[in-house]
Amino acid sequence: MKSIYNKILLLFVLVALSACTLDEVDNPNAPTVTSFEEGASQQDLRLLTTGLEAVMRNDLGFHYQTVSILGREYNDLTQVDPRYTGEILKGPLDNNGFLTTRAYAAWYKIVQSSNLLLTAVDNSVTTLSTEALDGYRGYARTMKAYALLMVATRQFSNGIRLDVNDADDLGEFVSYANALTEIRTMLNDANTELQNAASEFEDDTDTPADESLGEFDFALSGGFAGFDQPGTLTLFNRAIAARVAIYQDDKAGALTLLTDSFLDEAASLDLGPAHVFGLTGNDIANPLFYVPNQQRYMAHPSFEADAEGGDTRVTSKTNLFDPEDDPDLGPISISFDGLSGNLQVALYSSNTAPVSIIRNEELLLIYAEANIGTNNAEALRVLNIIRAAAGLGASTANAAVEAEVEDEMLTQRRYSLFGEGHRWVDLRRYNRLSDLPIDRDGDNALDAFPTPFAENQ
Repeated sequence: MKSIYNKILLLFVLVALSACTLDEVDNPNAPTVTSFEEGASQQDLRLLTTGLEAVMRNDLGFHYQTVSILGREYNDLTQVDPRYTGEILKGPLDNNGFLTTRAYAAWYKIVQSSNLLLTAVDNSVTTLSTEALDGYRGYARTMKAYALLMVATRQFSNGIRLDVNDADDLGEFVSYANALTEIRTMLNDANTELQNAASEFEDDTDTPADESLGEFDFALSGGFAGFDQPGTLTLFNRAIAARVAIYQDDKAGALTLLTDSFLDEAASLDLGPAHVFGLTGNDIANPLFYVPNQQRYMAHPSFEADAEGGDTRVTSKTNLFDPEDDPDLGPISISFDGLSGNLQVALYSSNTAPVSIIRNEELLLIYAEANIGTNNAEALRVLNIIRAAAGLGASTANAAVEAEVEDEMLTQRRYSLFGEGHRWVDLRRYNRLSDLPIDRDGDNALDAFPTPFAENQ
């Protein structure tokens, strides 16, 4: 795990994003984009695969910070830049400012890295089997779909480009609804490729230990432990597809997809693939770890005020800000630009703690949501599993009243998925952005990031 990202710098040299363009690097002493696209070797494919997982962490923290601020989950009171307490909470967002362009570029860098890997696979000079090559394709297409989903949730009604293969002829922007449809199709195609990759060893008694799962021709980091074979990465693929389906309000489809995911009521709520970090070589630290009592990322006061008494998610995901660590002085409230808070965000225990991509807890919540309207009692049964894990008793919501069950589901998503990029999206898809607290005159509940200026040129 410590060495899997050692060659990440090569990928950053090869893959450069300006708007949605991919630039070639002419260097006779090193691989170029062209050398990967035309006649890639097995080692080239493995390098690109490693680089793709590594680049997925690029500006990850910035994405989660900005959508958490928009969803009034927490505020950046570090005083580093006034736009974190001004522009992002008041609007309009500058279409050429870093709040708009930075995460947009990061997600499309993943898309372009995936495209490069897919092209390299199609034009490789290896003797790998069709099944082995489909393992590469299924992995790349799954990650591409995931990145497109993440940027689509940011851009919402402004739409996104799906086709960015040709820098000189970029595809048109498509609507949010159409983007979700195409992303789901992409995930289905990737799932077929992964299943084909898993089939290679069905009649081979030598490898792997579980022949039904197959094996990849490449290695993934420890963050994908348990999901690092074609037959297990399909579980992750189906989980992401279930998220897409619930965003489409396709509850029946979500339930079907969940049956093929890693949903497990008896397993850890944190089960699932994750981004991993390190402090050696070319690795990077977890950008969402905030040094206790120093970095002033403060939970919105409503997070504690609206919580049920005894909810352990409040105390496990935040800590009282006490910079002096003096029992006589005690914690203090941090104030800046008319905003305040005394609970520091504490989602991660260290700067090398993993960041989940999708967790079992979210799948349970998707399952509950998908049952609302057809089987409210079942939805409440699963929501009570979530509540029990948080130290709470059974829900008092009336199963006969759909609105009460819906409120219960959204509340559990709020506290279980705090700071993981969901609150803003959830309230928007339920037309409840008006429920967000407005702390100052002039603040607004923004619903989307604008299309970056460079994309309109």
